[in-house]
Amino acid sequence: MCARDRGFTLAEIVVLIVVLSVALVGVLLVFQTTVRGSADPQVRKQALAAAEALLDEILLASYDPLPGTGARAAFDDVDDYAAYSTSGIEDIQGVPIPGLASYNVASITVTATPLNGVAEAKRITVTVAGPQNFVVSLDGWRLKYTP
Repeated sequence: MCARDRGFTLAEIVVLIVVLSVALVGVLLVFQTTVRGSADPQVRKQALAAAEALLDEILLASYDPLPGTGARAAFDDVDDYAAYSTSGIEDIQGVPIPGLASYNVASITVTATPLNGVAEAKRITVTVAGPQNFVVSLDGWRLKYTP
């Protein structure tokens, strides 16, 4: 066995360190991206839950305009919710819901729009904004049913 066969040269070791460093940086960048985005599903789920709850509340209201407006607890028809917005998610009595202060009802629009031949239909769009500039919009339809 000669002296030349017993190890690595300095150049080979430097190349190995450089290759391993590049691979490690790539793995750490993927890890950082994954960790940074891990909170996003929670933000989406909270914003979606708030928008769904408000849309359900609106869809249960009367189609026809009824007297009475003011606070959300007094909203009795779909049109009362038009242009409603909040800073922080609140229950129907206006009490802020803990943990949802960074979510907002950005807008609610109510538009009378015919739907598949039904002339008396209203399209309701609820938009909720969450942290990290995340926005979710849900659409629902309220139809006037005849007895």
